[in-house]
Amino acid sequence: MQIAILKATAFFYLIGNIFYLHFIIKLNERSARLGRMFILIGAILHAAGLTARYLSVGYMPVTSLFESLSFFSFVTVCVFLAFELKHNVRVLGVFVAPVALVLAVCSAVLSGHIRPLAPALNSGWLPVHALLLFLGYAVFTVAFGAGIMYLMMERELKAKRIGPIFRRLPSLDVLDDINSQCLKIGFPLLTLGIITGSIWAKYAWGSYWSWDPKEVWSLITWFLYAALLHGRITVGWRGRKAAILAIAGFCSILFTFLGVNLLMSGLHSYTNL
Repeated sequence: MQIAILKATAFFYLIGNIFYLHFIIKLNERSARLGRMFILIGAILHAAGLTARYLSVGYMPVTSLFESLSFFSFVTVCVFLAFELKHNVRVLGVFVAPVALVLAVCSAVLSGHIRPLAPALNSGWLPVHALLLFLGYAVFTVAFGAGIMYLMMERELKAKRIGPIFRRLPSLDVLDDINSQCLKIGFPLLTLGIITGSIWAKYAWGSYWSWDPKEVWSLITWFLYAALLHGRITVGWRGRKAAILAIAGFCSILFTFLGVNLLMSGLHSYTNL
């Protein structure tokens, strides 16, 4: 049942993405509203699927690649909708919703078979650590979308050829403000996620830090965003440089989340792919 719900969720996300794309190409406001509606319906279905999974396994469903991709997709949609409503930037859906769609589709094609929970994962730290990190990841996904839009809009302005599609993009100041807000929210979440993971590791494996590949790449990702935050505060990094670092940081998140688990072995490798 959970796989069926996830496939239905991915379908609604797909329709929502199509409407968002139609919105920016045809400049149709109704398409943007429909896109948001379908994404919201998908999120409700997604929440139902995650709840069903939780009731089946008895713990927060983030312990396998199937579960983690699905949860990442859901949290990204929730955070994206919150930012879209707050800033009234409907075009954000064109650049962020596809990420949620890809994550949901990738999850839907994986095996959802339930396996016994590893002893190290049977801890109250699991929901705390996972929720903090996934919320941080989702916020930085929005920053990634804003960064892409910033670079595109800046290029058009420099070329002095603003076409009808680019007139849908917010001003550079608005995009930079979204990037800044994402950093202020996402960095503390990422930091707390790493700290809680370290405390959990002490209880599970007897050491706060073991230089596991995922720990190393989490630290690399943290340093990237720490550098961006430091630059914004001390030397006033804004605009293009901040957008590029936001994109680089998201790429580091993807490698930490997926690349490390699929390409390297370690304590954090998924046992159920």
